[in-house]
Amino acid sequence: MLDDLAELVNIESPSLDLDALATSARTVASMIERHLGGTCELVESPAGPHVHWKGGGDPQVLILGHHDTVFPMGTLAQRPFDVTDGVATGPGVFDMLGGIVQSLHGMSRLDDVSGVEILFSADEEVGSVHSRDLIEERALACGNVLVLEPSADGGGLKTGRKGCGTFEVLVAGRAAHAGLEPENGVNALVEAAHQVLAINEIGRPDVGTTVTPTVATAGTTDNVVPAEARIKVDVRVESAAEKQRVEAAMAALTAVDESASLTVTGAVNRPPMPESASATLFPIAVRVSPGIEGFAVGGGSDGNFTAARGVATLDGLGAVGGGAHADSEHVIVETMPARAALVANLVAGILATPDQE
Repeated sequence: MLDDLAELVNIESPSLDLDALATSARTVASMIERHLGGTCELVESPAGPHVHWKGGGDPQVLILGHHDTVFPMGTLAQRPFDVTDGVATGPGVFDMLGGIVQSLHGMSRLDDVSGVEILFSADEEVGSVHSRDLIEERALACGNVLVLEPSADGGGLKTGRKGCGTFEVLVAGRAAHAGLEPENGVNALVEAAHQVLAINEIGRPDVGTTVTPTVATAGTTDNVVPAEARIKVDVRVESAAEKQRVEAAMAALTAVDESASLTVTGAVNRPPMPESASATLFPIAVRVSPGIEGFAVGGGSDGNFTAARGVATLDGLGAVGGGAHADSEHVIVETMPARAALVANLVAGILATPDQE
């Protein structure tokens, strides 16, 4: 497993780098074929190739993941793949190359993988815009989805996820000389300050809704009234009703200064994954791995899409470690065999349960 993990980490696969993703897709496809036989299809898209494999027979379970990572080309030179004191490190090792490797090694131990499909997309880290339709199509065809995103703390599974999305508020004002005639300007930065405070009040933490202004930019130089400002907003919701409320509240923002104007874009593009989505699959996980825990978490994944289509979905089946998207990203090596076995036993359990569809 460590040899395979090193191979994937060492090729680098940043989202939207089409050449790198093409190399990554070919490498992942070759690895799947080496462990499981058969032939992978590389599904071309504007965001890079998605890797799709079918084990034959009536489809019953989809193993879902992604081979793109958040780290730009060149990160590997700064943080090469390494294993020290039982900890594997390197860009993408935790999210989610370790999960890919574990799943293939686990399923390679099964006598029969007919009924299993694998789909590793190329654009999960940038919103799954070009893979969503394919993901939903194959999820509906299979009826059960196991998502290889990293585990929750301590190796727990992810039984629910918040819906999430990003909004941008563009504030248009009017430039003027800040010293000679500031009264002739419309200060977009001041208007943005009003909007940040208003946006901050949209959240309802008591029902799990967070609305967080995260990035703001304004102005061009220190002696000019800012003519433009931009605000980025991160949103997380637990229910469809809150998704609708927040989207409506963002759309209803109005300028305090009537001479300024606002343009709001964005949406909660990943719907919530309710815990009910994992209700049929989590008991199988507990049966094959007694004592394993499940948690509802705030981050989104492609499991949000499959759950929203009514498909049974269980997430967090990937690597155990931490530091996703950070320089501290790592995988605890001693956990890898057990996680490989967990995926394999879950697949076997689903295939042995006809009414699981």
